[in-house]
Amino acid sequence: AAKPATFVGQPLAAGRASASRASAPQAAGPRRSAAVCSMKELRDRIGSVKNTKKITEAMKLVAAAKVRRAQEAVVGARPFSENLVRVLYGVNTRLKAEDVDVPLTAVRPVKKVAIVAIAGDRGLCGGFNNNALKKVVERCDELKALGVEFTLVTVGKKAGAFFKRREYPISKEVIAGQNPTTKEAQSIADEIFAQFVSEEVDKVEIVYTKFISLIASKPVVQTLLPLTPKGEICDLDGNCVDAAEDEIFFLTSKDGELTVETKTVETDTTFEANLTFEQDPVQILDALLPLYMNSQLLRALQESVASELAARMNAMSNAADNAKELAKTLDMSLNRKRQAKITQELSELVGGAAAVSG
Repeated sequence: AAKPATFVGQPLAAGRASASRASAPQAAGPRRSAAVCSMKELRDRIGSVKNTKKITEAMKLVAAAKVRRAQEAVVGARPFSENLVRVLYGVNTRLKAEDVDVPLTAVRPVKKVAIVAIAGDRGLCGGFNNNALKKVVERCDELKALGVEFTLVTVGKKAGAFFKRREYPISKEVIAGQNPTTKEAQSIADEIFAQFVSEEVDKVEIVYTKFISLIASKPVVQTLLPLTPKGEICDLDGNCVDAAEDEIFFLTSKDGELTVETKTVETDTTFEANLTFEQDPVQILDALLPLYMNSQLLRALQESVASELAARMNAMSNAADNAKELAKTLDMSLNRKRQAKITQELSELVGGAAAVSG
């Protein structure tokens, strides 16, 4: 019985050698860590990756549903904005020949600027927060270079935490959440209105992420105050956005793919000529401009939320694709290990049979 035992050891060694040769190409692959894992560990990793893929796909679908909700919020606010713009244009028609003295339209030398910085409350949305905050930092650096002071009104937890750590001057922090309402817009408007009218600041700018499409968004800087009498908002180059023009996005599906269609809507600014003002038109304009500013703030919050959700949807889609590729790679590693184990066992059986027959 001792003699066969001495021969059985040699095929075992040969089996181990063949097993190591079978796993050699795997060790040279892109994931060396998978080569040193046991089969049980690989199965656990595959299960974990597949569970992660399910989570990211679910988050993608949730973000897509919320983008549609954000779209409905923008569309739902249009009737109010349309009528407000129509009244603004009508009042301005009556005031063409007059010198309007309204606090929100006062232009004075800029010594201090208030910046409304809008970012998200959560992560897992790609570079959305980084891009928005980077734009604010760039604008602050530009103002520093010009010798102009600034203060921040932060919107969103990420913006507040970011600028607190860097000790930027913050006059107010607002948490708008995933469903911004007029309450949050009014809170921001009250702060910047008080600072501008009291001449603590001479200009108010807003930095938010403009929603372009599901795969594209752009951080923009706009001048919020002073407003033009028509309620127009200008960018840093002095180009004014006509209050009567508005861009609406629609989330649709084509060929099984989610897409966004945009269209520019022109508001009818004709005002009924037979209407008379009981109050002085200047007083009406003084009351309407803050209201219009609130609607513009709400629109910026809604666009920022839509951009964040679209970025999260793309990030989760990429994460799900990566998880799928990783699970495929781990499956290949597991199959190679299983093949190596079978090869080793066959080698042992053949060696044992040869030893017994010999």
